[in-house]
Amino acid sequence: MSKYNDLWKYVQNDGSPSFTLTFDEIAHITGTAIDHSFLQYKKELTEYGYQVGKISMKNQTVSFHKITC
Repeated sequence: MSKYNDLWKYVQNDGSPSFTLTFDEIAHITGTAIDHSFLQYKKELTEYGYQVGKISMKNQTVSFHKITC
């Protein structure tokens, strides 16, 4: 079980084609602050029908995009 499973489920349940979350929102959802390991874990999101888009360190945001076939 990944420490980001709650985030992946949140993203999937949102259902939007594309949206952005702040690092603080992600920390609230997961119960832990986002860290460098996120880059490794983000590949898991494709199993939920989404992919991680831009990660902005300046704005402290992460964008998510629904995978279309």
